[in-house]
Amino acid sequence: MMKSFQGRVVTPGNMTAQALVSHEGLNTLASFQKALQFGDKKATCGDQNNTDLYGKQMAGRALCLPRTIGSTTGGLVLYCACSMKRQPACMLFSEPIDSLAGAGAILADVWLNDVTMPVVDSLGEAFLEYVKDDMTITVKEDGVVEVG
Repeated sequence: MMKSFQGRVVTPGNMTAQALVSHEGLNTLASFQKALQFGDKKATCGDQNNTDLYGKQMAGRALCLPRTIGSTTGGLVLYCACSMKRQPACMLFSEPIDSLAGAGAILADVWLNDVTMPVVDSLGEAFLEYVKDDMTITVKEDGVVEVG
């Protein structure tokens, strides 16, 4: 059964990918550190405090989460992950995105010609309750997210 959710478009794009779900906030630096510093092309989550994501591949997945947490490096980390082609296929937030993560996603969208990482926020708590790992996610340009 396919279920649709409407969110706010932060960076536009159409994308279909398998879900990777976190019910905890994403510490961007801790999660992507191995991908950025040590050449992990799969962007294996290195944040031991995030029990939903730790040790799982984030690159190419539809990352579904409530929010990001952590330091002021969050936007730069997302931008760098995109520039190194180690970014999630898309990022889908149940809550409004914070300004730092939003800035990183928007700068990657504007500055990197060959990278697409749609970001949709404000999808609501029902979205995060419904979506499960490995469900197929389709993101549309208008902020509609289909989960099936």
